Amino acid sequence: MGQGVVITENPYMQAFCGLDNFATKQPLNSSSLSKIRKRIGKKYFTELERETYDVLIKRKIIKGTGMLADATVFPEYVRYPTDTSLLNEAREWVVKNIKTLGTRLGKKVRTYCRKARKEYLSFSKKKHKSRKDIQRARKSLLQYLRRNISQFESLLSEGRDRGLKIEQKILDRLSVVRTVYEQQTEMYRQKKNRVKDRVVSLQRPWTRPIVRGKTGDKAVEFGPKAALFCVDGFAFLDHLSSDNFAEAGRIEAQITQYEDFFGHKPLYIAADKIYGNRENRQLLKDQKIRDAFEPLGRKSSDHDSQSKWRKQKQRERNRIEGIFGHAKNHFGLDNIKYYIEDGPEIWVRLGLLSMNLQTAAKRV
Repeated sequence: MGQGVVITENPYMQAFCGLDNFATKQPLNSSSLSKIRKRIGKKYFTELERETYDVLIKRKIIKGTGMLADATVFPEYVRYPTDTSLLNEAREWVVKNIKTLGTRLGKKVRTYCRKARKEYLSFSKKKHKSRKDIQRARKSLLQYLRRNISQFESLLSEGRDRGLKIEQKILDRLSVVRTVYEQQTEMYRQKKNRVKDRVVSLQRPWTRPIVRGKTGDKAVEFGPKAALFCVDGFAFLDHLSSDNFAEAGRIEAQITQYEDFFGHKPLYIAADKIYGNRENRQLLKDQKIRDAFEPLGRKSSDHDSQSKWRKQKQRERNRIEGIFGHAKNHFGLDNIKYYIEDGPEIWVRLGLLSMNLQTAAKRV
């Protein structure tokens, strides 16, 4: 908003932006860039990325020799979800839209919103919450949410009969709220903590919890999982999905993508232990690609040239871990903030492209 005011008051800035006449109204608003990104879609950014890499490879700034493969999670900008907070957020959204639609229809609906908010705040302020307290709070919020959804659906039906126009985004969000209610009801009644395609954010219904399987303060991350491969210090995105997947099954696709970029297969592949299954070993053997996996069977005490080469490539493989950390710390890939459709992939591709261009600029 502040930048828009500067543009309307500064003729020099308007001339710099290419405006022919002096404008008294803001030429852009805060959502203009989001609308442009949504209109051009991820296909444009994929093509931009490909053309950029083709130029770098053609000028031999990126030299294709071997390939390092790994996977990571790029977290999204979401509040850490709990069952009660998610239910309360859904309830507040439904109540807000009930009041808005009720005003348009000239009807007043009793939603018990103050009573529900008082119960939720009383629960959330407790320092120590027992399992019984959590179950009681979930049951209460589910009852309030069920009533509010029913009230909102009745208002929507009446509004359609009167010819009121309901925005599609409201209907889409209501569908997400229904899904949250159904999933939370199933988990509450069956006393379980898992459900298929669990929704953890109303604004980002595609986000799924990804279990890292690593020690640390974050056992679960909320964001898309990405399979990447690194060539000569440059990171390339192979696959991105909000659902968890086995990264070891992406080796063949990564080899194909590498060959598409460089015109030949990699001379070697270094990857984590999880990639070294029998299928991948046989695949690399058939394609005559050298691997840096630990040999199967009993460990040998001989320190031949093959084992020395393997240890060297495994040390080299640590480089991709450093690239992940650099991308997350300096290029915003630890906090995806695009809410539009395919926004996470656009954000990740732009972040990796920026990092690779910086690497190329240092080499030039």
